[in-house]
Amino acid sequence: MLTVGDKFPSFDLTAVKGGDEGLGGPGKSFTQITSESDAGKWKIVFFWPKDFTFICPTEIAAFGKLAGEFADRDAVVYGVSTDSEFVHLNWRVHNADLKDLPIPMLADVKRELSTALGILDKNAGVALRATFVVDPEGTIQHVGINGLNVGRNPQETLRILDALQTDELCPCNWTKGEDALKPQELFEKAA
Repeated sequence: MLTVGDKFPSFDLTAVKGGDEGLGGPGKSFTQITSESDAGKWKIVFFWPKDFTFICPTEIAAFGKLAGEFADRDAVVYGVSTDSEFVHLNWRVHNADLKDLPIPMLADVKRELSTALGILDKNAGVALRATFVVDPEGTIQHVGINGLNVGRNPQETLRILDALQTDELCPCNWTKGEDALKPQELFEKAA
């Protein structure tokens, strides 16, 4: 599995567009998203196992609700599964929590990106619940992986992005606006 410090793999995937554009029907709802899309921005790339399941839409909707906050931090959010763009579109149309989804849903049907990242479940052959925070240079700065039955906390991903963007030492449970650790002050207190 790729980890912190590795380059995020190149990719070129068909996606259902976010927002109302994604509900335009086949031919109007789709776009290509590549590793070159949104150049110069932070990227939050999260994977879910399968469309039309129970846990997945709760996570996808939660990431969608935070899309504006990620955008305020110069970050884009991409959701990915191994289902096709047609399945993604059908799911968006028929799931009330996903109808207004502002983020694109990428289709990794050949499992090339999931395989390159090393996040395919060995038994089910679908992507694990993986989350990658990628800096503007394409380097992975955070990886989180959950098993198939446990949902994530997108608010924690936002907190991690905030901490990474400070380029400072951020302690446990640090949140945006709090002071980061100052090593010199810590050494002086210890002396």
